[in-house]
Amino acid sequence: MLRNLDDLENYSITATDGEIGHIKDFYFDDHAWTVRYLVVDAGSWLSSRKVLISPISVFRPDWLARTLPVCITKEQVKHSPDIDTDKPVSRQNEEQFMGYYGYPYYWGGGGLWGEGLYPYALTPGYATYGVDRVEREREIEAYLRDERASHRNDDPHLRSCNAVSGYNIHATDGDIGHVSGFLVDDETWTIRYLIINTSNWWMGHKVLIAPRWIKGVHWSDQTVAVDFTRDAIKKAPAYDASNDWGREQELSLYRHYGRKAYWTIDRLLAADI
Repeated sequence: MLRNLDDLENYSITATDGEIGHIKDFYFDDHAWTVRYLVVDAGSWLSSRKVLISPISVFRPDWLARTLPVCITKEQVKHSPDIDTDKPVSRQNEEQFMGYYGYPYYWGGGGLWGEGLYPYALTPGYATYGVDRVEREREIEAYLRDERASHRNDDPHLRSCNAVSGYNIHATDGDIGHVSGFLVDDETWTIRYLIINTSNWWMGHKVLIAPRWIKGVHWSDQTVAVDFTRDAIKKAPAYDASNDWGREQELSLYRHYGRKAYWTIDRLLAADI
């Protein structure tokens, strides 16, 4: 299911022995457009220190209670590497973080998360995955690698979702709006869409743009270039955050832009596991 990251801010993060804090931001990998870390304000018990929590740790989210349980302890969080979340997170920072929790590197294979598609498969001791599913995921990842090929030369730094919100959108024939949010797959933590606010041109009008439709992200001048005209974006199906954005709406969007739907690859997962 797709989740609006704005809705996930202030979700409670609970360790195996109590509450850690609340989500304040997300860091995503601008190569695969996947959320790699939740930035959590640990509150008074840890002097309001901000800590990173990996989706690898997330265990059975309770969406109704707005809570994400994680399979780590408060003591582990207390002694975790002190990373300045107000500065770019380097690969060295990540190696230190992953090593501390005993996680294999997510960048160590051909998939979104190591060799697989889901972050929980990297949890130490995870052993109920199923060989058949692993094989199907390898096929899926072969497809996803091709989709990510256009981003091979991107700056590899992790990006703050809060910081990227507000970036201006450049269509092929001029400016069209700005990034106002993100929709993420709640299983893979992949960003499926950027929410684009075009209200400077059309009052209250928001549309979605998939990361793979982006021609380039210019971090220095905070702009995102897309391979569509302003008119094509104007006529795209409107996004309303108060309504569920389901497969029917996605299909309408992909038909409008004449692009291949990402979920066609999901057919590989149709067989029983």
